[in-house]
Amino acid sequence: MDFSRVELSPEDRAFRDELRAFLARVVTDEVIARDRETGENFDEGVHLALAEAGYLAAEFHDEAHGGFSRVRRRIFELEIGRAHTPWFHWPTTLMVARTLDKFGSAELKAEILLKVLSGHCRLCLGYTEPEGGSDIATCKTRAVRDGDEWIINGSKMFTSNAHNAQFVFLITNTDPDAPKHRNLTMFLVPLDSPGIEIQPLRTVDGDRTNITYYSDVRVPDRYRVGEVNGGWKVLRDALNAEHGTVERGNDGLQKLATMTEHVLLLAEEIDRAAPLIGDDDAVRYRFGRCVARLEAAMSTSDMYGRVAIAQTLREVSAELMDLLGSSAALPVGTPGGIDDGGAEYLFRLGGPTGIYGGTLEVFRNMIAEHALGLGRPAYGQPAGRPA
Repeated sequence: MDFSRVELSPEDRAFRDELRAFLARVVTDEVIARDRETGENFDEGVHLALAEAGYLAAEFHDEAHGGFSRVRRRIFELEIGRAHTPWFHWPTTLMVARTLDKFGSAELKAEILLKVLSGHCRLCLGYTEPEGGSDIATCKTRAVRDGDEWIINGSKMFTSNAHNAQFVFLITNTDPDAPKHRNLTMFLVPLDSPGIEIQPLRTVDGDRTNITYYSDVRVPDRYRVGEVNGGWKVLRDALNAEHGTVERGNDGLQKLATMTEHVLLLAEEIDRAAPLIGDDDAVRYRFGRCVARLEAAMSTSDMYGRVAIAQTLREVSAELMDLLGSSAALPVGTPGGIDDGGAEYLFRLGGPTGIYGGTLEVFRNMIAEHALGLGRPAYGQPAGRPA
């Protein structure tokens, strides 16, 4: 990876300045305050404005087909984060749209993709189940064929932004007697279908997610993505993108790891806290360790970075609250808060960050197996010692 500074061309500098000005107009203080209050990580006005300006289409396509160059893609990612754009719904939609583009039928792509790029069609994930944990291949949501339709029954947890989406990318079990990973089929299910119920859940950091219930939901076969019982092949591409285990370029321009937006929030809090740290050597030493942990997390890539960012967010936010004193426990907007609630918010954000897309334990097992070549973890009861 090349860590050297990228010298922007005049055209790329103009693109950056134009994007910054655009975001300053649409991502207002009111938008940010409303997003903090609702916890939705989505603003339809901002989303539609980005679509109308062509930014969504440019991120979806590669450069050869009119999309961003690698430099401009990186500029876009950085400026979106710096502006605190309510944004996390688009990467999910983008991930599903790219999977649909690869595995969907021509008819389904014609119906969905143009609406995605116009901002009027958003997509969410129906993976995790209430009793399934991070192993989504244990799926119990059933899809049974009935002529040219499928009847779906089951439930999903953490269907974030389902209430702002038009379709859910749903993993179903279409053959309970088949071996694991060979019984899964993917559907793009219209969320206005009869039999779907969306119930809100509020997480500890204030975000809204959802439980979704599917009761005799009828879905035409044309909304199937990939082969029947071939859903794991379809899902693997999307999971690799979500986990950050994709092939990397060697020019240093690719996003370092998932959750980098969250670690940028921590970097901003470190900057706010620095002037508030006194002259006590022990305090300065502890704060210096926080800075070092942050720099290490921001420089760690792929799955390793996914783990480092979430773990650092959990530990450093707690350390900052201790260093800043009791008033750092006050939330945003509370009079008397020493840092306007920054450390307190990050402390609450750190928990869910270690769960999104899979728990840290799952990612550590992936690193052990796929990167270090270690054996699969044994979750069974340890064998008793002989008497």
